[in-house]
Amino acid sequence: MSITSLAWWTPTSCFLIGAASMQDLVSLLQFPFMQRAIAGAILMGILGGLLGSFVTLRQLSFFSHAVGHAALVGVVLGVLLQVNPTSMLLPFTLVFGVVVLYLIDQTDLGSDSVLSIVLSGALAIGVILTSLIQGYRGNLMGVLFGDILAIDAIDLILTFLILVASSIFLLSTLRKQILLTLNQDVAKVQGVPVQLYRYAFVVLLSLAVAVAIKAVGILLVNAFLVIPAATSKLMSHHFGRFLFLSVLVGAASSIVGIILSGAFNLASGPSIVLIQFLLFVAVFTWTKLRFQAA
Repeated sequence: MSITSLAWWTPTSCFLIGAASMQDLVSLLQFPFMQRAIAGAILMGILGGLLGSFVTLRQLSFFSHAVGHAALVGVVLGVLLQVNPTSMLLPFTLVFGVVVLYLIDQTDLGSDSVLSIVLSGALAIGVILTSLIQGYRGNLMGVLFGDILAIDAIDLILTFLILVASSIFLLSTLRKQILLTLNQDVAKVQGVPVQLYRYAFVVLLSLAVAVAIKAVGILLVNAFLVIPAATSKLMSHHFGRFLFLSVLVGAASSIVGIILSGAFNLASGPSIVLIQFLLFVAVFTWTKLRFQAA
């Protein structure tokens, strides 16, 4: 048995075995779990592209990376308390993200130093708690490595609500968000509630990380936020187009990744990130060649 087959232990993932032709893929699309996976991929792709645009410009990629990896503690606590690990992710990542931002504001250390310290401590706690788990660890492994095919209706609703909240907050205050992204001091002088906006964004980002973990896993969740925005930044420096392209790349790569995983029996989360990575390499190469030709 291959490593890939060992990783995908969930009952829904078993339906993908042998799906190596377009006819099999079309048959897979008839299953409700596959339809939910595609809907979830689109929602998460849009959410990742939207928030990832500001994450990239505000240099918060390490912050989202820290929140994602520290979520291991929340997952393990869920397993130890015998509750759904996913239900522990939302409150844990929310509290963790706010606390980390507060610590960054209250210390003279650089944000990267604070994030490294907190991330290391959280991972150490998570690994120690993992050793306390007895018996079956399926729920834990599923969240660690992701399984977008296991998304249920509640996950879709949560993702949709976070997407709606993020869209309303960011787009209704877009000018102020852009000013805050460019220069916090100038934004403060202009009367922008900088702290309120910073903490509100961290709350949304932490919640987005929590819902995306089930799809792509803790190990790849940061790529889900950063790569589409980084790819779009290579294609346009106009903020409006950059934001639109980031959302488009996030959604499109998620759909292609799901189809690829179904057609060739590949892990769904890594397939999405792989498509995003290949698209980034292609765009990077194209921009370099165009620059040299000019």
